[in-house]
Amino acid sequence: MATVLVLYYSRNGATLELARHVCRGVESVAGVTAILRTVPAVTTVVQPPTSAIPAEGPPYVTAAEWSTADGIALGSPTRFGNMAAPMKYFLDGTSAAWASGALVGKPAGVFTSTSTPHGGHEATLLSMMLPLLHHGMLLVGIPFTEAALSRARGGSPYGAGTVTSANNNGLGDDERHLAQTLGRRIATAALRLHGEPRV
Repeated sequence: MATVLVLYYSRNGATLELARHVCRGVESVAGVTAILRTVPAVTTVVQPPTSAIPAEGPPYVTAAEWSTADGIALGSPTRFGNMAAPMKYFLDGTSAAWASGALVGKPAGVFTSTSTPHGGHEATLLSMMLPLLHHGMLLVGIPFTEAALSRARGGSPYGAGTVTSANNNGLGDDERHLAQTLGRRIATAALRLHGEPRV
């Protein structure tokens, strides 16, 4: 059974909602399981989390889950055109996986939420791709053959997304569809590459 780690940070719930739809897309592919995980918040006084399990929601990711997943979907809200600090802090601590080449040749995709239509969501998606490229991962996007790309308020060929100011009632149908499409594409790639020699 191949696994796809769906790793996100969410403060107000929009990125978590996207993550859940990415998981649905992953699990629509027979033979692939989604593992939903989050990262701890950080403050100006950085301390380790008080517990390995947050008070609510999915558990925090472990180094082993990061290194052994057959594919990764990475999600973060947009912060000035970049990923949120907690996700960046986590990624900065993945050098052991980078040094061992644990993720080389595995598929990955990205997703984000932003509060305004021009809030930098595409720059955020690109910022999350950079560490994945350094890990040697194969990036999976959303092709323009997906008609929802031309209708959705969020999302782009770089990955799934939502604009929260336009979605007071949560994700629109097209945004849910694109998040599930991203998950399905990563899962399909992971399944095809699962057990194959790394590139």
